[in-house]
Amino acid sequence: MKSIAAIVLLLVAIAAGTWSDRAQIHAPISVGGYRVLAADFHVHSTFPGAALLGPWDLVLEARRQGIEAFALTPHNQIVSAKIGRWFARLVGGPTVIVGEEVRRLRYHLIAAGIEARIAPTVPAAEAIAEVHRQGGAAIAAHPIAEFWPAYSGAALAQLDGAEVMHPRAFFEPRVRLELQQFLRRGGMTAIGSSDYHGIGALGLPRTYVFATDASEAAILDAVRAGRTVVYGVDGEAYGDSKLIRLAAADGRLPIRNLDDRRDRMLAVISRLTGIFALLAATSAVYAGAATEPTA
Repeated sequence: MKSIAAIVLLLVAIAAGTWSDRAQIHAPISVGGYRVLAADFHVHSTFPGAALLGPWDLVLEARRQGIEAFALTPHNQIVSAKIGRWFARLVGGPTVIVGEEVRRLRYHLIAAGIEARIAPTVPAAEAIAEVHRQGGAAIAAHPIAEFWPAYSGAALAQLDGAEVMHPRAFFEPRVRLELQQFLRRGGMTAIGSSDYHGIGALGLPRTYVFATDASEAAILDAVRAGRTVVYGVDGEAYGDSKLIRLAAADGRLPIRNLDDRRDRMLAVISRLTGIFALLAATSAVYAGAATEPTA
């Protein structure tokens, strides 16, 4: 009986995992005269880096998750980001933006669209200025209250965007509130990022960028201009008020966002049933061994 249960659970795990891992193919969306791109500006890889997937794997994973552009942001280096961009161009997309998560004890900063590493030894305002000197966009990474003192008035005035949605916001009301409060401190663009390290879902949460096209330059221009929409825990929207209204009238973006969360649940079901199948199989093996006659 336990063997049958293990087989059934294994089949459920395979089916749920296969369905949740299918490539999300969506027709391009245009709203208000802009191409709307699903983007993630905070993604990590191994080789080297503190993550589970290599840069080439992330390109393929982004395709599966319906992400049309993402910034590859290793900690304090850009080597793997450049590898990811090269591979994405080789296979025809998605758009990969070379980036770095500048990690200092007092702040974490996303530098998107750079070509040279930014040293994590300078104050936030200087790091932001260097991002701009290289033609990139500077985004405050998960700016919870402990990081606020690092952002002086000069730093806040230069910031292009701030993460108002982060995976921790789904489970920690305090984090959700602090991210919202930081965004309200200045005229920063709303950003939703997954801070993906190989666990969880790439692109959850995500940023809908209203760009003139799918190029890196157009995406960064849209971020600087504030043309984004981000959906929160209960479907609340952050970003440009006009674009939020246009997106609501169009109706396709909130639905796509819900689809992402539904697929994540299937992935969780797949993992849990796989674990239970392994436990049931192990139990059946031990039960069989216990009933064997001894010589």
